[in-house]
Amino acid sequence: MRRCFIFSAGTFYGLYERPEAPDFCIAADAGRLLCEKLNITPDLVIGDFDSAPKPEDAPCITVPVEKDDTDTMLAAKEGLRLGYTTFYFYGATGGARLDHTLANLQTLAYLRRHGARGYLYDQNFCYTVMENEELPLPQTVPWGLLSVFALGDRAEGVTIRGVQYPAENATIANDFPLGVSNHITEKTATVRVENGLLLVGWELPKKDGTLL
Repeated sequence: MRRCFIFSAGTFYGLYERPEAPDFCIAADAGRLLCEKLNITPDLVIGDFDSAPKPEDAPCITVPVEKDDTDTMLAAKEGLRLGYTTFYFYGATGGARLDHTLANLQTLAYLRRHGARGYLYDQNFCYTVMENEELPLPQTVPWGLLSVFALGDRAEGVTIRGVQYPAENATIANDFPLGVSNHITEKTATVRVENGLLLVGWELPKKDGTLL
């Protein structure tokens, strides 16, 4: 499996997946500082370098400050161009910018619609986006939380099994958080959506933010 790791400049909550050869690591602008703390050498640094100086010891792609893409989206697009289909995002939530957190969640949808899947790590949570498909989710902690949200106007034909509050052929709209705070009760839960984009988040074992 070809994996691409993207490190951004948000809050770091702990490393759940560590890159190994032949994985590819991209630092999105000041995400390079996180790579330094993790003792990870990025294969590429990309950004406008408005929040951190341009490094001299790594391959770089410099882009204008005035642009349509965020630095994290540029990193995701570069990973797609290089042929990667599985993405892991760290430092892509929190920080001082809720708008960037929302933008990075949209980046997960962009990846899914371009044949890839992204996993975005928040504080003891992982998020991904699914569209017109079924996804198995292992129970990583007892009574682990599971939340689903419609990214478009609505997600139809939503079926959720192996949880405290199962659903069969439900419709989840984007104007009411019906899918928040469920619990995984079996070793593996399944989420299926027949029509629409669904943001799925599930609880992970607790990390304390240490560089592991």
